[in-house]
Amino acid sequence: MATTEHAPPSRLRAWMLEGLSDMGRNGGHTGPHAEPEQPHKGQRWYRVMCLTGVDYFSTLGYQPGIAALAAGLLSPIATIVLVIVTLAGALPVYRRVAEESPHGEGSIAMLERLLSFWQGKLFVLTLLGFAATDFLITITLSAADASTHLVENPHLTETLHGQQMVITLILVALLGAVFLKGFLEAIGVAVALVVAYLGLNAVVVAVGLWHVFTEGHVVTDWSSALTAEHGNVFAMIGVSLLVFPKLALGLSGFETGVAVMPHVQGDTGDTEDSPKGRIRDTKKLLTTAALIMSVFLIATSFITTWLIPEKEFESGGKANGRALAYLAHEYLGNAFGTVYDVSTIAILWFAGASAMAGLLNLMPRYLPRYGMAPHWARAVRPMVIVFILIAFLVTWIFDADVDAQGGAYATGVLVLMSSAAIAVTIAARRARQRGWTVGFAVVSAVLLYVTVANVVERPDGVKIGACFIAGIILVSLLSRLARAFELRVTSVTLDDMAERFIRDMASRRIRFIANEPDQRDKAEYRDKIEQIRADNDMPEQEDFVFVEVTVTDPSEFEAGLTVRGEVLHNRYRVLTLESASISNALAALLLHVRDSTGCIPHIYFEWTEGTPFANFLRFFLFGQGEVAPVTREVLREAEPDRARRPRVHTG
Repeated sequence: MATTEHAPPSRLRAWMLEGLSDMGRNGGHTGPHAEPEQPHKGQRWYRVMCLTGVDYFSTLGYQPGIAALAAGLLSPIATIVLVIVTLAGALPVYRRVAEESPHGEGSIAMLERLLSFWQGKLFVLTLLGFAATDFLITITLSAADASTHLVENPHLTETLHGQQMVITLILVALLGAVFLKGFLEAIGVAVALVVAYLGLNAVVVAVGLWHVFTEGHVVTDWSSALTAEHGNVFAMIGVSLLVFPKLALGLSGFETGVAVMPHVQGDTGDTEDSPKGRIRDTKKLLTTAALIMSVFLIATSFITTWLIPEKEFESGGKANGRALAYLAHEYLGNAFGTVYDVSTIAILWFAGASAMAGLLNLMPRYLPRYGMAPHWARAVRPMVIVFILIAFLVTWIFDADVDAQGGAYATGVLVLMSSAAIAVTIAARRARQRGWTVGFAVVSAVLLYVTVANVVERPDGVKIGACFIAGIILVSLLSRLARAFELRVTSVTLDDMAERFIRDMASRRIRFIANEPDQRDKAEYRDKIEQIRADNDMPEQEDFVFVEVTVTDPSEFEAGLTVRGEVLHNRYRVLTLESASISNALAALLLHVRDSTGCIPHIYFEWTEGTPFANFLRFFLFGQGEVAPVTREVLREAEPDRARRPRVHTG
């Protein structure tokens, strides 16, 4: 739609809004500042796997310790249960999500299709609140855990004691600096960190297993103690299932795996409607990451349980939150241990990168489209700054405490995984795939049980998630309110009959009558013309074209507009439109007619009954209300030049 020219943006503004989409060019981020679309080459799947892996694989830094505290001697068996749920539950669910939603929206997009109108938007905003909880707590928790490893290093503990908050804030700021520099740099850093970290962990695992084999009594001591404590295998499995919810952090990483799908290269023949190569390679990414993590989880749970005294896992112990680092120092010396610490600190710090990538891919796909974020929310750098500031606040509120944030993190992860399982269950049922429907339903039940158990044990997670949800809904509604009078029709298309009406009127004066369709009989149109002529004291020779708008989904914000022309009762010319807002549709039509004909069109209304406030709420929530003044206000914002603005008449 045409508006007046604006002054060139400042250098800072141009830099901040550069590449509205470095992060999602393949995902359709568009907007008033968007650059021309360019081909998005993407990255090979194993490189993108490293980006999601900095979150997923970095849980090795604390997962063995969590398992030891939660399950004690049963830690290896409980971890095997976790691996079974991962490979038989979470992995098939997210492979199906990759098929159903290959543009990075994840399971939220699948569930969005089930609901329309405002209830659908509020449902999505709720899920986005849990996603924000998951991703933002990933950033702050990982940075806090990295600072813990740094402070607990034998060479630095005296120097850095008491500085964990400052160190965590610095690490969060450095993460933001990487994303302000550019996303491709983030992928390169992730590849280097993952390769180094997994290599060092392989060394620790190999050395740990060697000590187990050379000190065979540790296995027999463990098995004897296990039998004495739990009696039989069935009791062990039962207890492992009960403590399993406490190990749920080991399931993190799948949501970010599908959130960054647009960055997977795929095949040259891929299209946005059918990205078969991207889907195939994303499945490889998810499967490979799950298999690598499963092997490491099982191996590390065994060696940490066998080789580390139980008291060292407790608060204040040398293995608390850093079990593998303890083994690295104990069996490979402080030099290797320090290298391992550096690698762990680096990957934990950068674990926030996959979360940041998920946020930058997810939020701009929904909020701007709903009109619930400003235009600049489609750009990467402003959103990075917003998310980093929020991460600063969260770090300060939780005093950079890893344990305090664990409940919120697990709640966010589990709610998203449960919603994904439910979404794929519904998709399988609609596809009449009975076997998959039953299988996904079982997975949904398991994940819902784990979610509820986690919430019951750590209700603080739901409270924190509720704060994120309330914040997102409040900010979204305020943004929608601030953009209420914005021209939000992206394009106007007229059919042949509508074009003929416009060409015919352009030779005289273009006059429209806004009509709310009722019976659409001859009397309705005749009486409307007589009323408009009487109200505006116009001569009878003036002719008009009626414009009728049908409101579709008033919760939608941006959409194209199709105008159809028809002649009713062999006399009355009518243009029919469908839109989320009557006023926006009329304003867009008037501007399009002005631009295509060079003539200033006029439109005539009658006043609507009711109070101004009630009518504004009707406009805001249902796209109706007092149409005449709102149409004029939309036109005023879209066209500041009064001489070029279409005329609005009300009587």
